[in-house]
Amino acid sequence: MIQESSVRDKTLSPKAKVIAAVRESIPKAYSTSKWLLSIMIPVSFGVLLLNYTGILALVSGYLQPVFEYMGLPGESAFVLLTSIFTNIYTAIAVITSLELEGRVVTILAAMCLVAHGFIIETAVLKKTGSSMFRMIILRLTGSFVLGLFLNWALPADSFHAQAGVSVQQETFNLMFAAWFLSSLVLSLKVIILITLLMILQRILEVFGVIKWLSRMLAPFQSIMGLPDSTSFSWIVANTLGLAYGSAIMIEQVEKGQMTKSEADLLNHHIAVSHSQLEDPLLFAAIGVPLGWLIIPRLFLGIIVVWLYRFELFIRKSLNSFIFKN
Repeated sequence: MIQESSVRDKTLSPKAKVIAAVRESIPKAYSTSKWLLSIMIPVSFGVLLLNYTGILALVSGYLQPVFEYMGLPGESAFVLLTSIFTNIYTAIAVITSLELEGRVVTILAAMCLVAHGFIIETAVLKKTGSSMFRMIILRLTGSFVLGLFLNWALPADSFHAQAGVSVQQETFNLMFAAWFLSSLVLSLKVIILITLLMILQRILEVFGVIKWLSRMLAPFQSIMGLPDSTSFSWIVANTLGLAYGSAIMIEQVEKGQMTKSEADLLNHHIAVSHSQLEDPLLFAAIGVPLGWLIIPRLFLGIIVVWLYRFELFIRKSLNSFIFKN
């Protein structure tokens, strides 16, 4: 395999640098894809069993009183639980089957955008330097805080989401066949997308584009309370999400382009505000206004980072005081 230093060799032509970057990226992409799929596939099968046995629906029934505080009907709990254990696509399928009104769908959509794919995405956040327990609590709390805020801020139901798909009880064989097919498609998507991402990231790094992006985003990063080194991972997390963007984030930490403390700050932001492109557009397709899905999450991410920085400052001050005395 071509060594990493070869792509930085100034004597190489641009074409040679691109070829070297591609060759170097493929083994790393394979390793990351293998790790990601080793989590995704078992988790999705576990959810299949929970759904088939009715355990998921049973648990959601006990959560009904909590959801009433956010102006949501009891069946909304099933939607959020589904998104926590699976993904946005599944959550949308459940939402459309329940024929909920537009205001309710908007609140639910925003909550699902914060708290979805828990196991997979939390594993990514842990691998890049954050506490898994802390990230779970943060995402759950952020989801409910956002739900409470939107219940207060949203006007009366002046917009309507499209709904009307009915739920059909399926046999286990049909459910398993659908799961198996979707898992194959997902595996191919993960391998292809992560490989292309790793190649793109390496090429951008070799030609200095990442440094240019970091300088361009520096003022915005400062407002968000994030260091300049996190800018490229922030772009990736907000355009492609945590699962598909994990390869880039892990790569930057392992290569020292982002320290674990810097990645931890970024994780506090993207834990509640990520995938600001594809996922909101999926909800927009069923009539949910994009503004309520993007802006509140972005501000929540900024607030979370500054609160965490304040927490770190207090902890550092207390440690200094204790050691002096």
